[in-house]
Amino acid sequence: MLGRSKHLLREDLGRHGAALSETVEHSRFLIIGAAGSIGQAVTLEIFSRNPRVLHAVDINENNLVELVRDIRSSHGYIKGDFRTFALDAGSPEFEAFFRAEGPYDYILNLSALKHVRSEKDPYTLMRMIQVNILNTLSTLKLGADSGARKYFCVSTDKAANPVNMMGASKRIMEMYLLSSSEAMPISTARFANVAFSDGSLLHGFNMRLAKGQPISAPNDVRRYFLTPEEAGQLCLMSALLGESRDIFFPKLSAELNLVTFSSIAERYLAAKGLEPLLCDTEDEARERMASAPRQGRWPCYFFQSDTTGEKDFEEFFTDSEEVDLGRFDSIGIVKNAATADPSHLQAFLREIERLRQSGRWTKQDIVDLFFNLLPEFHHLETGKYLDGRM
Repeated sequence: MLGRSKHLLREDLGRHGAALSETVEHSRFLIIGAAGSIGQAVTLEIFSRNPRVLHAVDINENNLVELVRDIRSSHGYIKGDFRTFALDAGSPEFEAFFRAEGPYDYILNLSALKHVRSEKDPYTLMRMIQVNILNTLSTLKLGADSGARKYFCVSTDKAANPVNMMGASKRIMEMYLLSSSEAMPISTARFANVAFSDGSLLHGFNMRLAKGQPISAPNDVRRYFLTPEEAGQLCLMSALLGESRDIFFPKLSAELNLVTFSSIAERYLAAKGLEPLLCDTEDEARERMASAPRQGRWPCYFFQSDTTGEKDFEEFFTDSEEVDLGRFDSIGIVKNAATADPSHLQAFLREIERLRQSGRWTKQDIVDLFFNLLPEFHHLETGKYLDGRM
């Protein structure tokens, strides 16, 4: 369905698998954002290698329940301490938990507001800053103060030459991580879309079929896709094998090709034994649901993207970044990324705090702050957002 035939990291896991297992078996882990699709994948990878301690934190208690059920049903039990905690990583309760249950050797932060649609209003956008930047800084400080061996925080391919606020927030997060690398070792990873992750368009395909609704997708937006398992393994390898300041990314190859969402939709339907019925409008797609599925066809509305923040292709590094393509077979590494001016980073935090304390801010206020810190930011506001699409 993703247009490739083998596991992306097979050779690298074969070469480094023993070292990963040895480290996990003797270490204490804290996973933040453990109930998301990537967080669950990382938690499963660590659990399967028998850690001494594995504590999983997330605000989504229902997904934490499913995580435990999944682990018990697939791997069973370990001798080490595995527990889940329904906590907000930016809360006083989390700090109390950390001080009581820590210290940890490795802290992996998989929490994020990841959707481009989250920039549609100034309030959700401010929460994106809280989750993607401010919570990273507070949990990083807890790790440094407690003597953690490594802090990992997931980034995104959208942080390379960002065109949307989500990607820019993760690029800013990277800047703060790099500036803090003298206090403790850090690493991160940029990767592409995770197929069928919660809230993704491909996950939406499953929901549309379950609810008897048409499929809608852009036909001009190309993306790379990883499986959840591959995403979890890439994060774990960066956290345990990466040197401080390393940014891991999946190396482009014949096995990792850009594909459009509409072509994925057609392959998805074919795997379900269905033929796409192409419709010219959303209304037509909804109307054709009454009869088309009985004929083995599924109504689809494919369209050209015109919403704010969409990039028609994706990339993992910029021309100005030093890249190591030789250490791993399927993983590249951005090395020694430049550290931002500390005064600029401090000014950004002061202005964000001032806006939050005022209780009033606009989207443009935040966009201006992003431009001050990222002069190369190519944000384009079209006035249209994904919530306005089917």
